[in-house]
Amino acid sequence: MGRLSVNLCGIELDNPIIPASGTYGYGKEFADLYDLNILGTFSFKGTTLNPRFGNEGVRIAETPSGMLNAVGLQNPGVEKVINEELVNLKKIFNKKVMANVCGFSKEEYVECARRLDEQDIVGWLEINISCPNVHGGGMSFGTNPDMAYEVTKAVKEVCKKPVIIKLSPNVTNIVEIAKACERGGADAISLINTVLSMRINIKTGKPIIKNVTGGLSGPAIFPLAVRMVYDVSRNVNIPVIGLGGVSKAEDVIEMMMAGATAVEIGAANLVDPYVCKDIIERLPSLMDELKIEKLSDIIGKAH
Repeated sequence: MGRLSVNLCGIELDNPIIPASGTYGYGKEFADLYDLNILGTFSFKGTTLNPRFGNEGVRIAETPSGMLNAVGLQNPGVEKVINEELVNLKKIFNKKVMANVCGFSKEEYVECARRLDEQDIVGWLEINISCPNVHGGGMSFGTNPDMAYEVTKAVKEVCKKPVIIKLSPNVTNIVEIAKACERGGADAISLINTVLSMRINIKTGKPIIKNVTGGLSGPAIFPLAVRMVYDVSRNVNIPVIGLGGVSKAEDVIEMMMAGATAVEIGAANLVDPYVCKDIIERLPSLMDELKIEKLSDIIGKAH
């Protein structure tokens, strides 16, 4: 293992840097800029069982230290992802990729995860449980421990590959949700997803985003993400992937010291498409400055 390498659910990553779902597409846009194989891996765009156009109207709004989005899980559906996107991805990426799975019922999660689990390029299933449960009154799966447990258990029953549950921060006790996922068989936890927020156009007096609210990402949420990663990693016995506002190598070190085994980078990719490459290249010199021999040595150091 090299200085930057970490082990995520039995699969060794050359480094802990993972572009987050929804900010990296299916890789091809970034492949024109640099070799994707320098990454640890990446989490491709959230995929649902059926195609989705996403929300109408304004879907993104800037904030002073981040952005809001209410894209609405726009994606071509799992069959097209398998037959087109993953076929093309194999031509430019020779590592295992993380498949981000979304759904609006337990059955949708299960079927979408089952199909992606069968693909040889997929190394992990990242299950986004921030989606609304259409059979449960619209409440997000990730806001209720019992629902989080049920969807985790159901997906694990049909998947052979590691299952990572991606948690929402829009809860009272994220540790309780994480422990429910662990009981359901989760192999790892990733957190945090975006924070529910809104902006208003003061000239019109109306919300900027047509959906009214959107998910806040970017540097504004980094301290919140660090705290939640710290809390969760101290209370579960499975790896934690940290994300939320990470934009530089120093953030990666801080997130790992909080307890993250690997670190996802989201909104920063939309500001600077080279950010992941720059972080990977910066880490060795920063480690020298901080007298860190191996990144794996600092996981949970703040505990």
